[in-house]
Parts: sequence; C-alpha cells; structure tokens
Amino acid sequence: VQLQASGGGLVQAGGSLRLSCKASGSIAVIGDMAWYRQNPGNQRELVATITSGGSTNYADAVKGRFTISRDNAERTVHLQMDSLKVEDTSVYYCKALIRRYTYRPQYDYWGQGTQVTVSS
Repeated sequence: VQLQASGGGLVQAGGSLRLSCKASGSIAVIGDMAWYRQNPGNQRELVATITSGGSTNYADAVKGRFTISRDNAERTVHLQMDSLKVEDTSVYYCKALIRRYTYRPQYDYWGQGTQVTVSS
C-alpha cells in the first residue's frame, strides 16, 4: 500500500492550495482519512479528518478556512486550503486507516509529506 501526496507549493498569504493524496495497492477497505502537519522540532499535529461516511473534523486553527473531502472510488483524500496564513507553513502528511484484506486487521498508513510554504 502506498499513499502519494501532491499539491504542495509556495503561495502568498491569503491564497489557496489544494492537496491530494491517493492510495494505491491491495486494499479492501479505507476507513478514516486525515491530514496532519509538522514543522521541524514540533510534534505532528492533526489538521482535519474525514470518515468513510464523510463526517469531518477540523483543528481550531483551520476551521472555516480548510475543507477536507474524499473520493472513495478514486481512493483519494483532498485538503482545500483557503485564506492561507504564514503560520500554515509546514509539511503536510496524509494518513489513511486501511484494511488490506477482508477479516484482517486495519492499520494506519502515511503519505510521504508535501511542503506548503505561505509567504507574507
């Protein structure tokens, strides 16, 4: 199983970016999916989550500015980031809870991270 993240880059404050993360490989079920972010020397922090049914949750710092969504058929999770702030600068990671085979345990898988830099 692989999670491939894309969409990071450099943007000015107030701008927008859309991150995507696609799961591939032998997968039976994808459960909750999420985005995290991490800066050097800091712990990885949760940004947003989405269940398989589409229920979402957001960190207070991004509520009203970020939107998480998923396309189950494409095995993809997106993070639409609007009104970006300098403090949103970070490496963003996607995570998915995946059951590879029916009746087998499910595990968390992580993407490789994509850099988002917001300039003032």
